[in-house]
Amino acid sequence: MKDNFGLLDTLDRLFAGDGRSLLSLDEFLSGLQGRSYAFAIAALNLPNCIPTGIPWLSTITGLPMVFLLVQFFAGRPVPSLPAFIGRRSLQRGKLQLFLDRSRRTIRWLEDAVHARHEWWVNGVPRRSLLIAWTANIVILALPIPFDNLLPAWAILFFCLALVEDDGIMAMLGWLLTLLTAIWTVFLLMIGHAAIMAAIATVKHALFD
Repeated sequence: MKDNFGLLDTLDRLFAGDGRSLLSLDEFLSGLQGRSYAFAIAALNLPNCIPTGIPWLSTITGLPMVFLLVQFFAGRPVPSLPAFIGRRSLQRGKLQLFLDRSRRTIRWLEDAVHARHEWWVNGVPRRSLLIAWTANIVILALPIPFDNLLPAWAILFFCLALVEDDGIMAMLGWLLTLLTAIWTVFLLMIGHAAIMAAIATVKHALFD
């Protein structure tokens, strides 16, 4: 594998320790030991793929992913984070609980991913994939309620596709991107309708 994939082993090493202690995003990133941007984003994104109960998790992890994307497109060789983001921390105990719940799924993904149908991750398809990857990361970082799981899985599949030139993972990423777009539009429509209903209620209470 191109990135010596080992995602589960990497997370085991990073999350190990006293469950009451905190793991900062800077410590997390430095613990990846120079892995590719796609690997770093996959590792940051993974806790969003299974409900953990950690408040604001998608935004806490999504903002660093946005910064990593900017550096990736700028051609910066080694990823880093601004201090005000890098200092943000997550409790190791909750991360360990997430890892225990998702261990089998991660191991399955590691065994399943390999280079195939590579035209999905080269040339124009690759550029389109990078655009969709970016859009999903931005959606994940936004504080939109109930809009985390689908983009998180789309991001993960695209990361796997980029790390291993796996066209099947790219196809799954595109499928999840389509579902994310449909679901996000639906949520925004509900939100708009709720706001308009609230405005109408206030007007009725004040002026009728």
